[in-house]
Amino acid sequence: MYVVWDESFTEYDFGPAHPMHPLRLDLTAKLAIDFGLFDHPRIHVQAVGAADETELGKVHSSGYVDAVKAAEGVRAVDAITTATYGIGTEDVPRFDHIHEASGRIFQGSIEAARAISSGRYDRAVNFCGGMHHAMAGKASGFCVYNDAAGAIRHFLDSGLERVLYIDLDAHHGDGTESLFWDDPRVLTISIHENGRFLFPGTGFPNDIGGLRAAASAVNIPLPPRADDSDWLRALDAVVPAVVREFAPQVVVSQHGCDGHRQDPLTHLRLSVDAMRVATMWVRDLAEQHCEGKWLATGGGGYAIVDVVPRAWVNLVAIAAGADIGPWESVPERWQRHVLDRVGRPAPEIMTDGYDGEFRPWSQGFDPESDLDRSVMSTRKNVFPFYGLDAYYD
Repeated sequence: MYVVWDESFTEYDFGPAHPMHPLRLDLTAKLAIDFGLFDHPRIHVQAVGAADETELGKVHSSGYVDAVKAAEGVRAVDAITTATYGIGTEDVPRFDHIHEASGRIFQGSIEAARAISSGRYDRAVNFCGGMHHAMAGKASGFCVYNDAAGAIRHFLDSGLERVLYIDLDAHHGDGTESLFWDDPRVLTISIHENGRFLFPGTGFPNDIGGLRAAASAVNIPLPPRADDSDWLRALDAVVPAVVREFAPQVVVSQHGCDGHRQDPLTHLRLSVDAMRVATMWVRDLAEQHCEGKWLATGGGGYAIVDVVPRAWVNLVAIAAGADIGPWESVPERWQRHVLDRVGRPAPEIMTDGYDGEFRPWSQGFDPESDLDRSVMSTRKNVFPFYGLDAYYD
């Protein structure tokens, strides 16, 4: 398995007060090292260089890329640039080397996609990536360049005709969805907190794709405070049936872990255990439908000590087939490192105590449940396009 990492990825840094602090990447990598994953015989860790400008230009407009480059050389961007391109906002502050650092993350997912399309690897992970809010011509939601979209575009250019994108972030994957809104070759599935309560305010059940690609976008908005069993029930209700009918040739997944109950920016109530279960489901989908071909990225996640490292180390381990048991102790060396860096104790085990139980959708629809009504709305909007019955399939 191909894993993208070196310490230069921590240069994607909006400053010490910003929620997307690069320490989350450092702690993830060090936890993976202390679990022995980066020395695992099935894992190849690779650094990457600058962004391939040709690949970048397939996703982002030249004017936008030029604006990001220009922001590197000034102390502050002007108001027109901020309004037009989204650089210099509170969410996406300007910082030195913004193009270089953002381009490196983008290139990480391009190289991961190349590793798979070349036939050298079946699986790849770029936990530094998952910048799913970045639009073709504008930064948004902490995201400058959309690396997931770059990977998808690479797979299409390599000759694949059906690419599945699954977004597990608590925020709607609006940028990636918009870039393939009218492309029937790409199925985007996003499960997220309802946009009436959370940024970016989009991703409703009737948002199903463009006129030339009806039902190529699947959105599963969840009520605030949805918990593990709700989240897994919603995934179970929609994803397997639609993916089976779409028959993808490769899976690209985004594993934002900001739906965790300790995350400061969202209202969902998930655990690292539910995230581990969902990641194993994604792995199973890749095995069932596309001979294991799977590229996984990180994404959001702002509980940078207690959640992000455990969630993404699980991601790396599961993708490599080196699963870490939920009751496994966190290595003591990593705990000491956390104490040295942030001055407080780290989690001691890899679980939050959730046993993975949920009520499968096959056991029936509850019209009194906010969750079930939302899921049923998604099914009614999408399932008929795939020859599926919203009530029974």
